[in-house]
Amino acid sequence: MAPRVLVSDKLSPTAVQIFKDRGVEVDYLPDVGKDKEKLLEIIGQYDGLAIRSATKATEKLIAAATNLKVIGRAGIGVDNVDIPAASRRGIIVMNTPFGNSITTAEHAIALMFALARQIPEANTSTQAGKWEKNRFMGVEITGKTLGVIGCGNIGSIVAARGVGLKMHVIAFDPFLSEDRASELGVEKVDLDTLLARADFITLHTPLTDKTRNIINADAIAKMKNGVRIINCARGGLIVEADLIAALKSGKVAGAGIDVFEVEPANENALFGMENVVTTPHLGASTTEAQENVALQIAEQMADYLIKGAVSNAINMPSITAEEAPRLKPFVKLAEVLGAFVGQVTEEPIKEVEILFDGSTAGMNTKALISAALAGLIRPQVADVNMVSAPIMVKERGIIVAEVKRDKSGVFDGYIKLTVKSEKQTRSIAGTCFSDHKPRFIQIKGINLDAEVGQHMLYTTNADAPGIIGLLGTVCGENGVNIANFSLGRDRPGGDAIALLYLDAPFPEDVLAKVRAHQSIDSAKPLHFDVNSI
Repeated sequence: MAPRVLVSDKLSPTAVQIFKDRGVEVDYLPDVGKDKEKLLEIIGQYDGLAIRSATKATEKLIAAATNLKVIGRAGIGVDNVDIPAASRRGIIVMNTPFGNSITTAEHAIALMFALARQIPEANTSTQAGKWEKNRFMGVEITGKTLGVIGCGNIGSIVAARGVGLKMHVIAFDPFLSEDRASELGVEKVDLDTLLARADFITLHTPLTDKTRNIINADAIAKMKNGVRIINCARGGLIVEADLIAALKSGKVAGAGIDVFEVEPANENALFGMENVVTTPHLGASTTEAQENVALQIAEQMADYLIKGAVSNAINMPSITAEEAPRLKPFVKLAEVLGAFVGQVTEEPIKEVEILFDGSTAGMNTKALISAALAGLIRPQVADVNMVSAPIMVKERGIIVAEVKRDKSGVFDGYIKLTVKSEKQTRSIAGTCFSDHKPRFIQIKGINLDAEVGQHMLYTTNADAPGIIGLLGTVCGENGVNIANFSLGRDRPGGDAIALLYLDAPFPEDVLAKVRAHQSIDSAKPLHFDVNSI
Protein backbone atom coordinates (compact mmCIF):
# COMPACT_ATOMS: atom_id res chain seq x y z
CA MET A 1 0.00 0.00 0.00
CA ALA A 2 1.35 3.39 -0.99
CA PRO A 3 2.10 5.81 1.86
CA ARG A 4 -0.35 8.69 2.35
CA VAL A 5 0.54 12.31 3.03
CA LEU A 6 -1.71 15.14 4.18
CA VAL A 7 -0.80 18.65 3.08
CA SER A 8 -2.64 20.81 5.61
CA ASP A 9 -1.21 24.23 4.64
CA LYS A 10 -0.75 25.97 1.30
CA LEU A 11 1.94 24.31 -0.80
CA SER A 12 2.65 24.81 -4.48
CA PRO A 13 1.02 22.48 -7.05
CA THR A 14 4.50 21.45 -8.15
CA ALA A 15 5.28 20.18 -4.64
CA VAL A 16 2.04 18.20 -4.55
CA GLN A 17 2.94 16.68 -7.91
CA ILE A 18 6.32 15.61 -6.57
CA PHE A 19 4.56 13.40 -4.01
CA LYS A 20 2.41 11.85 -6.73
CA ASP A 21 5.35 11.30 -9.08
CA ARG A 22 7.26 9.49 -6.32
CA GLY A 23 4.40 7.08 -5.66
CA VAL A 24 2.93 8.79 -2.57
CA GLU A 25 -0.81 9.31 -2.22
CA VAL A 26 -1.45 12.92 -1.26
CA ASP A 27 -4.50 14.80 0.00
CA TYR A 28 -4.15 18.54 -0.51
CA LEU A 29 -6.36 20.23 2.10
CA PRO A 30 -4.69 23.64 2.57
CA ASP A 31 -7.25 24.99 5.03
CA VAL A 32 -7.60 21.99 7.34
CA GLY A 33 -4.57 23.08 9.36
CA LYS A 34 -6.66 25.89 10.83
CA ASP A 35 -9.51 23.52 11.74
CA LYS A 36 -8.17 21.73 14.83
CA GLU A 37 -11.14 19.40 15.26
CA LYS A 38 -11.19 18.30 11.64
CA LEU A 39 -7.43 17.76 11.65
CA LEU A 40 -7.71 15.62 14.79
CA GLU A 41 -10.46 13.60 13.14
CA ILE A 42 -8.52 12.68 10.00
CA ILE A 43 -4.81 12.70 10.99
CA GLY A 44 -4.83 9.00 11.93
CA GLN A 45 -5.14 8.05 8.25
CA TYR A 46 -1.77 9.47 7.21
CA ASP A 47 1.88 8.44 7.18
CA GLY A 48 3.12 11.98 6.57
CA LEU A 49 2.04 15.53 7.38
CA ALA A 50 3.36 18.45 5.29
CA ILE A 51 2.90 21.88 6.88
CA ARG A 52 3.97 25.50 6.85
CA SER A 53 3.30 27.68 9.89
CA ALA A 54 -0.51 27.60 10.14
CA THR A 55 -0.84 23.98 11.26
CA LYS A 56 0.06 23.38 14.90
CA ALA A 57 1.40 19.86 15.45
CA THR A 58 0.60 19.78 19.16
CA GLU A 59 1.01 16.89 21.58
CA LYS A 60 -2.73 16.24 21.28
CA LEU A 61 -2.55 16.06 17.48
CA ILE A 62 0.52 13.83 17.57
CA ALA A 63 -1.22 11.46 20.00
CA ALA A 64 -4.06 11.11 17.51
CA ALA A 65 -1.70 10.50 14.60
CA THR A 66 -1.48 6.76 15.09
CA ASN A 67 0.12 6.03 11.70
CA LEU A 68 2.23 9.15 11.33
CA LYS A 69 5.90 8.58 10.50
CA VAL A 70 7.10 12.00 9.40
CA ILE A 71 6.18 15.68 9.77
CA GLY A 72 7.68 17.98 7.14
CA ARG A 73 7.88 21.74 7.76
CA ALA A 74 8.30 23.78 4.58
CA GLY A 75 10.59 26.36 6.16
CA ILE A 76 13.26 26.52 8.82
CA GLY A 77 11.24 27.27 11.97
CA VAL A 78 9.59 24.35 13.78
CA ASP A 79 8.09 26.31 16.67
CA ASN A 80 4.68 24.97 15.65
CA VAL A 81 5.73 21.34 16.13
CA ASP A 82 5.97 19.66 19.54
CA ILE A 83 9.29 17.98 18.81
CA PRO A 84 9.62 16.09 22.14
CA ALA A 85 6.13 14.62 21.69
CA ALA A 86 6.91 13.65 18.10
CA SER A 87 10.22 12.08 19.13
CA ARG A 88 8.64 10.00 21.87
CA ARG A 89 6.13 8.69 19.33
CA GLY A 90 8.93 7.90 16.89
CA ILE A 91 7.87 10.52 14.34
CA ILE A 92 10.64 12.17 12.32
CA VAL A 93 10.42 15.96 12.12
CA MET A 94 12.04 17.51 9.05
CA ASN A 95 12.51 21.12 8.00
CA THR A 96 14.10 22.92 5.06
CA PRO A 97 16.96 24.94 6.52
CA PHE A 98 18.44 26.02 3.18
CA GLY A 99 15.43 26.81 1.01
CA ASN A 100 14.89 30.31 2.39
CA SER A 101 18.36 31.14 3.70
CA ILE A 102 19.21 33.67 0.99
CA THR A 103 15.79 35.31 1.19
CA THR A 104 15.99 35.78 4.97
CA ALA A 105 19.56 37.04 4.79
CA GLU A 106 18.61 39.57 2.13
CA HIS A 107 15.73 40.79 4.29
CA ALA A 108 18.11 41.42 7.19
CA ILE A 109 20.40 43.42 4.89
CA ALA A 110 17.37 45.34 3.58
CA LEU A 111 16.33 46.27 7.12
CA MET A 112 19.87 47.38 7.86
CA PHE A 113 19.81 49.76 4.90
CA ALA A 114 16.33 50.97 5.82
CA LEU A 115 17.53 51.81 9.33
CA ALA A 116 20.75 53.45 8.17
CA ARG A 117 18.91 55.80 5.83
CA GLN A 118 15.51 55.99 7.57
CA ILE A 119 13.86 54.99 4.32
CA PRO A 120 10.33 54.11 5.57
CA GLU A 121 9.86 57.40 7.47
CA ALA A 122 11.44 59.42 4.67
CA ASN A 123 9.11 57.76 2.17
CA THR A 124 6.03 58.58 4.28
CA SER A 125 7.15 62.18 4.74
CA THR A 126 7.94 62.72 1.09
CA GLN A 127 4.67 61.23 -0.12
CA ALA A 128 2.88 63.55 2.31
CA GLY A 129 4.29 66.50 0.36
CA LYS A 130 7.01 67.39 2.83
CA TRP A 131 10.65 67.91 1.93
CA GLU A 132 12.54 67.18 5.15
CA LYS A 133 16.12 66.62 4.05
CA ASN A 134 17.58 67.76 7.33
CA ARG A 135 15.29 65.55 9.38
CA PHE A 136 16.42 62.31 7.78
CA MET A 137 20.18 62.42 8.23
CA GLY A 138 21.44 58.87 7.79
CA VAL A 139 24.66 56.95 8.39
CA GLU A 140 26.88 55.08 5.97
CA ILE A 141 27.20 51.31 6.02
CA THR A 142 30.75 51.26 4.65
CA GLY A 143 33.38 50.93 7.34
CA LYS A 144 30.89 50.19 10.11
CA THR A 145 31.14 47.11 12.32
CA LEU A 146 28.43 44.50 11.78
CA GLY A 147 27.93 42.07 14.64
CA VAL A 148 26.35 38.76 13.61
CA ILE A 149 24.93 36.66 16.45
CA GLY A 150 24.60 33.14 15.05
CA CYS A 151 26.74 32.37 12.02
CA GLY A 152 25.01 29.29 10.63
CA ASN A 153 23.20 28.98 7.29
CA ILE A 154 21.59 32.43 7.27
CA GLY A 155 24.07 34.25 9.48
CA SER A 156 26.99 33.23 7.28
CA ILE A 157 25.22 34.64 4.21
CA VAL A 158 24.59 37.92 6.05
CA ALA A 159 28.22 37.98 7.11
CA ALA A 160 29.39 37.45 3.53
CA ARG A 161 27.09 40.23 2.31
CA GLY A 162 28.44 42.50 5.03
CA VAL A 163 32.00 41.82 3.92
CA GLY A 164 30.94 42.63 0.37
CA LEU A 165 29.56 45.96 1.60
CA LYS A 166 33.02 46.80 3.00
CA MET A 167 31.87 46.44 6.59
CA HIS A 168 34.02 44.95 9.33
CA VAL A 169 32.14 41.81 10.33
CA ILE A 170 32.46 40.21 13.77
CA ALA A 171 30.56 37.06 14.71
CA PHE A 172 29.53 35.26 17.87
CA ASP A 173 28.66 31.60 17.46
CA PRO A 174 29.91 28.80 19.78
CA PHE A 175 29.99 26.41 16.81
CA LEU A 176 31.89 28.70 14.44
CA SER A 177 35.41 27.37 13.87
CA GLU A 178 38.39 29.64 13.30
CA ASP A 179 38.84 28.11 9.83
CA ARG A 180 35.23 28.83 8.88
CA ALA A 181 35.47 32.37 10.23
CA SER A 182 38.63 32.94 8.17
CA GLU A 183 36.91 31.52 5.10
CA LEU A 184 34.01 33.97 5.54
CA GLY A 185 36.36 36.88 6.20
CA VAL A 186 34.91 37.56 9.65
CA GLU A 187 36.41 37.91 13.11
CA LYS A 188 35.18 35.41 15.70
CA VAL A 189 34.52 37.06 19.08
CA ASP A 190 32.69 36.37 22.32
CA LEU A 191 29.24 37.84 22.91
CA ASP A 192 30.32 40.67 25.21
CA THR A 193 32.95 41.80 22.70
CA LEU A 194 30.39 41.80 19.91
CA LEU A 195 27.93 43.83 21.96
CA ALA A 196 30.59 46.41 22.81
CA ARG A 197 32.02 46.87 19.31
CA ALA A 198 29.16 46.53 16.84
CA ASP A 199 27.45 49.48 15.12
CA PHE A 200 24.80 47.12 13.74
CA ILE A 201 23.75 43.87 15.43
CA THR A 202 21.80 41.24 13.52
CA LEU A 203 20.37 38.04 15.06
CA HIS A 204 20.42 34.71 13.26
CA THR A 205 20.11 32.07 15.94
CA PRO A 206 17.31 29.61 16.75
CA LEU A 207 15.16 30.19 19.82
CA THR A 208 16.42 27.88 22.58
CA ASP A 209 16.70 28.04 26.34
CA LYS A 210 20.20 29.48 25.90
CA THR A 211 19.25 32.14 23.33
CA ARG A 212 15.86 33.23 24.68
CA ASN A 213 16.06 36.91 25.73
CA ILE A 214 19.70 37.09 24.60
CA ILE A 215 19.12 40.81 23.92
CA ASN A 216 17.86 42.24 27.21
CA ALA A 217 18.56 45.32 29.34
CA ASP A 218 21.90 43.95 30.54
CA ALA A 219 23.03 43.17 27.00
CA ILE A 220 21.88 46.55 25.70
CA ALA A 221 23.84 48.32 28.47
CA LYS A 222 27.02 46.77 27.04
CA MET A 223 26.34 48.12 23.54
CA LYS A 224 27.59 51.29 21.89
CA ASN A 225 25.43 54.36 22.12
CA GLY A 226 23.53 54.63 18.83
CA VAL A 227 23.67 50.93 17.94
CA ARG A 228 21.08 49.58 15.50
CA ILE A 229 19.54 46.12 16.00
CA ILE A 230 17.98 43.79 13.40
CA ASN A 231 16.01 40.63 14.15
CA CYS A 232 14.82 38.41 11.30
CA ALA A 233 15.30 35.19 13.27
CA ARG A 234 12.82 34.47 16.06
CA GLY A 235 10.61 36.47 18.36
CA GLY A 236 11.73 35.90 21.93
CA LEU A 237 15.39 36.55 21.25
CA ILE A 238 14.82 40.17 22.22
CA VAL A 239 13.02 41.39 25.34
CA GLU A 240 10.76 43.86 23.57
CA ALA A 241 10.12 46.01 26.66
CA ASP A 242 13.87 46.46 27.17
CA LEU A 243 14.37 47.33 23.50
CA ILE A 244 11.57 49.92 23.62
CA ALA A 245 13.11 51.58 26.66
CA ALA A 246 16.50 51.74 24.94
CA LEU A 247 14.94 53.18 21.76
CA LYS A 248 13.20 55.88 23.77
CA SER A 249 16.37 56.79 25.65
CA GLY A 250 18.43 56.95 22.46
CA LYS A 251 20.81 54.19 23.57
CA VAL A 252 19.59 52.24 20.55
CA ALA A 253 19.30 54.45 17.47
CA GLY A 254 17.02 52.13 15.56
CA ALA A 255 15.63 48.62 15.24
CA GLY A 256 14.53 46.52 12.28
CA ILE A 257 12.11 43.89 13.55
CA ASP A 258 10.59 41.15 11.40
CA VAL A 259 9.64 38.76 14.22
CA PHE A 260 7.80 39.33 17.49
CA GLU A 261 7.28 37.74 20.88
CA VAL A 262 3.61 37.19 19.99
CA GLU A 263 2.57 36.52 16.39
CA PRO A 264 0.56 37.53 14.55
CA ALA A 265 1.47 40.90 16.04
CA ASN A 266 -1.74 42.85 15.57
CA GLU A 267 -0.71 45.18 18.37
CA ASN A 268 2.75 45.99 19.65
CA ALA A 269 4.35 48.88 21.50
CA LEU A 270 7.07 49.01 18.82
CA PHE A 271 4.49 50.11 16.25
CA GLY A 272 4.50 53.81 15.54
CA MET A 273 8.01 54.48 16.83
CA GLU A 274 9.92 56.64 14.34
CA ASN A 275 13.21 54.81 14.76
CA VAL A 276 11.72 51.35 14.22
CA VAL A 277 11.12 49.49 10.94
CA THR A 278 8.72 46.56 11.29
CA THR A 279 7.64 43.88 8.84
CA PRO A 280 5.17 40.98 9.33
CA HIS A 281 7.61 38.03 9.46
CA LEU A 282 8.61 38.47 5.82
CA GLY A 283 12.06 36.88 6.14
CA ALA A 284 11.17 33.90 3.98
CA SER A 285 8.50 35.64 1.93
CA THR A 286 9.75 35.69 -1.63
CA THR A 287 8.29 33.76 -4.51
CA GLU A 288 11.55 31.86 -4.94
CA ALA A 289 11.87 30.89 -1.29
CA GLN A 290 8.26 29.74 -0.92
CA GLU A 291 8.60 27.56 -3.98
CA ASN A 292 12.01 26.23 -2.94
CA VAL A 293 10.98 25.11 0.54
CA ALA A 294 7.77 23.52 -0.76
CA LEU A 295 9.62 21.48 -3.37
CA GLN A 296 12.35 20.57 -0.93
CA ILE A 297 10.01 19.28 1.79
CA ALA A 298 8.05 17.23 -0.74
CA GLU A 299 11.25 15.62 -2.00
CA GLN A 300 12.53 14.93 1.52
CA MET A 301 9.29 13.39 2.75
CA ALA A 302 8.85 11.27 -0.38
CA ASP A 303 12.45 10.04 -0.18
CA TYR A 304 11.88 8.95 3.41
CA LEU A 305 8.52 7.27 2.88
CA ILE A 306 9.63 5.45 -0.29
CA LYS A 307 13.39 4.91 0.17
CA GLY A 308 14.05 5.37 3.87
CA ALA A 309 16.32 8.38 3.24
CA VAL A 310 16.33 10.98 6.02
CA SER A 311 17.27 14.60 5.20
CA ASN A 312 17.31 17.67 7.44
CA ALA A 313 15.68 15.86 10.34
CA ILE A 314 15.47 17.72 13.64
CA ASN A 315 15.31 14.59 15.78
CA MET A 316 17.17 11.86 13.87
CA PRO A 317 20.50 11.45 12.06
CA SER A 318 20.27 12.06 8.33
CA ILE A 319 20.52 9.13 5.90
CA THR A 320 21.07 10.08 2.28
CA ALA A 321 19.23 8.36 -0.55
CA GLU A 322 22.59 7.15 -1.86
CA GLU A 323 23.74 5.55 1.40
CA ALA A 324 20.34 4.15 2.42
CA PRO A 325 20.61 0.86 0.42
CA ARG A 326 24.11 0.15 1.77
CA LEU A 327 23.26 1.24 5.29
CA LYS A 328 19.94 -0.59 5.61
CA PRO A 329 21.39 -4.08 6.31
CA PHE A 330 23.66 -2.66 9.00
CA VAL A 331 20.80 -0.70 10.54
CA LYS A 332 18.99 -4.02 10.89
CA LEU A 333 22.18 -5.63 12.25
CA ALA A 334 22.56 -2.90 14.89
CA GLU A 335 18.91 -3.29 15.86
CA VAL A 336 19.29 -7.08 16.18
CA LEU A 337 22.42 -6.75 18.33
CA GLY A 338 20.57 -4.38 20.63
CA ALA A 339 17.55 -6.66 20.73
CA PHE A 340 19.70 -9.64 21.74
CA VAL A 341 21.26 -7.84 24.70
CA GLY A 342 17.95 -6.24 25.65
CA GLN A 343 16.29 -9.65 25.89
CA VAL A 344 19.00 -11.38 27.91
CA THR A 345 19.65 -8.49 30.33
CA GLU A 346 17.24 -8.25 33.24
CA GLU A 347 19.08 -5.72 35.43
CA PRO A 348 18.96 -1.96 34.77
CA ILE A 349 21.50 -0.94 32.12
CA LYS A 350 24.08 1.66 33.17
CA GLU A 351 26.36 2.03 30.15
CA VAL A 352 26.38 1.13 26.47
CA GLU A 353 29.45 1.04 24.23
CA ILE A 354 29.12 0.55 20.48
CA LEU A 355 32.27 -0.37 18.57
CA PHE A 356 32.46 0.10 14.80
CA ASP A 357 35.30 -1.89 13.28
CA GLY A 358 36.60 -1.67 9.71
CA SER A 359 34.14 -0.59 7.04
CA THR A 360 31.35 0.12 9.55
CA ALA A 361 33.48 2.90 11.08
CA GLY A 362 33.07 4.86 7.85
CA MET A 363 29.30 4.52 7.77
CA ASN A 364 26.64 6.80 9.22
CA THR A 365 27.26 5.64 12.77
CA LYS A 366 24.73 8.02 14.33
CA ALA A 367 21.95 6.17 12.53
CA LEU A 368 23.43 2.80 13.52
CA ILE A 369 23.64 3.88 17.17
CA SER A 370 19.98 4.94 17.10
CA ALA A 371 19.03 1.53 15.67
CA ALA A 372 21.04 -0.34 18.31
CA LEU A 373 19.44 1.65 21.12
CA ALA A 374 15.98 1.01 19.68
CA GLY A 375 16.61 -2.74 19.71
CA LEU A 376 18.08 -2.57 23.19
CA ILE A 377 15.06 -1.03 24.91
CA ARG A 378 12.31 -2.54 22.75
CA PRO A 379 11.79 -5.46 25.20
CA GLN A 380 10.65 -2.84 27.74
CA VAL A 381 9.05 -0.31 25.35
CA ALA A 382 7.38 -2.05 22.43
CA ASP A 383 6.72 0.99 20.23
CA VAL A 384 10.22 2.49 20.37
CA ASN A 385 12.06 3.24 17.12
CA MET A 386 15.20 4.99 15.87
CA VAL A 387 13.72 8.41 16.55
CA SER A 388 12.46 7.87 20.06
CA ALA A 389 15.20 5.50 21.31
CA PRO A 390 17.93 8.11 21.99
CA ILE A 391 15.40 10.22 23.90
CA MET A 392 14.30 7.29 26.04
CA VAL A 393 17.86 6.13 26.71
CA LYS A 394 18.83 9.63 27.82
CA GLU A 395 15.77 9.87 30.08
CA ARG A 396 16.86 6.63 31.75
CA GLY A 397 20.31 8.04 32.49
CA ILE A 398 22.12 5.45 30.36
CA ILE A 399 25.61 6.51 29.23
CA VAL A 400 26.27 5.84 25.53
CA ALA A 401 29.80 5.72 24.10
CA GLU A 402 30.95 5.26 20.51
CA VAL A 403 34.29 3.76 19.42
CA LYS A 404 35.67 3.55 15.88
CA ARG A 405 38.73 1.65 14.73
CA ASP A 406 40.40 0.33 11.60
CA LYS A 407 39.88 -3.25 10.47
CA SER A 408 41.22 -5.58 13.17
CA GLY A 409 40.11 -9.07 12.16
CA VAL A 410 38.96 -11.30 9.34
CA PHE A 411 35.76 -9.35 8.70
CA ASP A 412 35.73 -6.25 6.50
CA GLY A 413 33.54 -4.60 9.07
CA TYR A 414 31.49 -5.48 12.12
CA ILE A 415 29.62 -3.91 15.02
CA LYS A 416 30.15 -4.85 18.66
CA LEU A 417 27.72 -3.87 21.39
CA THR A 418 28.81 -3.95 25.03
CA VAL A 419 26.35 -3.26 27.84
CA LYS A 420 27.17 -2.78 31.51
CA SER A 421 24.75 -3.20 34.39
CA GLU A 422 25.38 -3.09 38.12
CA LYS A 423 26.43 -6.74 38.26
CA GLN A 424 27.80 -7.72 34.87
CA THR A 425 28.97 -6.83 31.37
CA ARG A 426 27.50 -8.38 28.23
CA SER A 427 28.80 -8.11 24.68
CA ILE A 428 27.76 -9.28 21.24
CA ALA A 429 29.18 -8.65 17.78
CA GLY A 430 27.74 -9.13 14.32
CA THR A 431 28.23 -8.42 10.67
CA CYS A 432 26.43 -8.65 7.34
CA PHE A 433 27.58 -11.00 4.59
CA SER A 434 26.93 -10.64 0.85
CA ASP A 435 23.30 -11.69 1.31
CA HIS A 436 22.82 -8.51 3.43
CA LYS A 437 21.44 -10.56 6.31
CA PRO A 438 22.72 -9.98 9.86
CA ARG A 439 24.74 -12.69 11.57
CA PHE A 440 26.06 -13.06 15.10
CA ILE A 441 29.84 -13.59 15.11
CA GLN A 442 30.70 -13.27 18.79
CA ILE A 443 28.84 -13.53 22.10
CA LYS A 444 30.52 -13.10 25.50
CA GLY A 445 33.87 -13.04 23.69
CA ILE A 446 33.13 -16.47 22.20
CA ASN A 447 33.35 -16.71 18.40
CA LEU A 448 30.60 -18.39 16.41
CA ASP A 449 28.64 -17.94 13.18
CA ALA A 450 24.89 -17.81 13.75
CA GLU A 451 22.12 -16.90 11.35
CA VAL A 452 19.43 -14.69 12.88
CA GLY A 453 15.90 -16.08 12.94
CA GLN A 454 12.58 -14.89 14.23
CA HIS A 455 12.53 -17.49 17.02
CA MET A 456 15.73 -18.55 18.77
CA LEU A 457 16.98 -20.15 21.98
CA TYR A 458 20.20 -19.00 23.64
CA THR A 459 21.89 -21.26 26.18
CA THR A 460 25.05 -21.05 28.26
CA ASN A 461 26.85 -23.97 29.82
CA ALA A 462 30.23 -25.40 30.77
CA ASP A 463 31.91 -26.99 27.74
CA ALA A 464 31.25 -30.73 28.18
CA PRO A 465 30.23 -33.67 25.99
CA GLY A 466 26.54 -34.27 25.43
CA ILE A 467 25.12 -30.72 25.23
CA ILE A 468 24.27 -30.99 21.53
CA GLY A 469 22.59 -34.32 22.16
CA LEU A 470 20.75 -32.97 25.18
CA LEU A 471 19.28 -30.01 23.33
CA GLY A 472 18.49 -32.07 20.26
CA THR A 473 16.79 -34.78 22.29
CA VAL A 474 14.69 -32.41 24.38
CA CYS A 475 13.56 -30.54 21.26
CA GLY A 476 12.89 -33.73 19.30
CA GLU A 477 10.88 -35.38 22.05
CA ASN A 478 8.70 -32.28 22.42
CA GLY A 479 8.06 -31.47 18.75
CA VAL A 480 10.37 -28.44 18.54
CA ASN A 481 11.99 -28.27 15.11
CA ILE A 482 15.50 -26.79 14.90
CA ALA A 483 16.20 -24.91 11.68
CA ASN A 484 19.83 -24.16 12.53
CA PHE A 485 22.23 -24.84 15.40
CA SER A 486 25.34 -22.80 16.24
CA LEU A 487 27.91 -23.47 18.95
CA GLY A 488 30.93 -21.76 20.42
CA ARG A 489 33.33 -22.00 23.38
CA ASP A 490 36.17 -19.91 24.75
CA ARG A 491 38.43 -22.93 25.42
CA PRO A 492 38.16 -26.68 25.90
CA GLY A 493 36.28 -27.30 29.14
CA GLY A 494 35.55 -23.58 29.54
CA ASP A 495 32.43 -21.49 28.91
CA ALA A 496 30.23 -22.50 25.99
CA ILE A 497 27.15 -21.11 24.27
CA ALA A 498 24.55 -22.39 21.84
CA LEU A 499 22.08 -20.62 19.57
CA LEU A 500 19.16 -22.57 18.19
CA TYR A 501 17.20 -21.13 15.27
CA LEU A 502 13.65 -22.49 15.59
CA ASP A 503 10.57 -22.67 13.40
CA ALA A 504 8.26 -21.51 16.21
CA PRO A 505 8.48 -19.94 19.66
CA PHE A 506 10.11 -22.21 22.21
CA PRO A 507 7.32 -23.64 24.43
CA GLU A 508 7.46 -22.67 28.09
CA ASP A 509 7.08 -26.24 29.34
CA VAL A 510 9.96 -27.43 27.15
CA LEU A 511 12.06 -24.45 28.25
CA ALA A 512 11.54 -25.55 31.86
CA LYS A 513 12.95 -28.97 31.00
CA VAL A 514 16.05 -27.45 29.42
CA ARG A 515 16.64 -25.16 32.38
CA ALA A 516 16.18 -28.04 34.81
CA HIS A 517 19.10 -29.99 33.35
CA GLN A 518 22.22 -29.72 35.50
CA SER A 519 24.48 -29.13 32.49
CA ILE A 520 22.66 -25.95 31.44
CA ASP A 521 23.58 -22.72 33.25
CA SER A 522 20.92 -20.57 31.57
CA ALA A 523 18.43 -20.74 28.71
CA LYS A 524 16.70 -17.73 27.21
CA PRO A 525 14.13 -17.70 24.37
CA LEU A 526 14.67 -14.84 21.91
CA HIS A 527 12.49 -13.13 19.33
CA PHE A 528 13.67 -10.93 16.45
CA ASP A 529 11.68 -8.95 13.92
CA VAL A 530 12.89 -10.53 10.69
CA ASN A 531 10.17 -9.13 8.42
CA SER A 532 12.54 -6.45 7.17
CA ILE A 533 15.68 -8.59 7.15
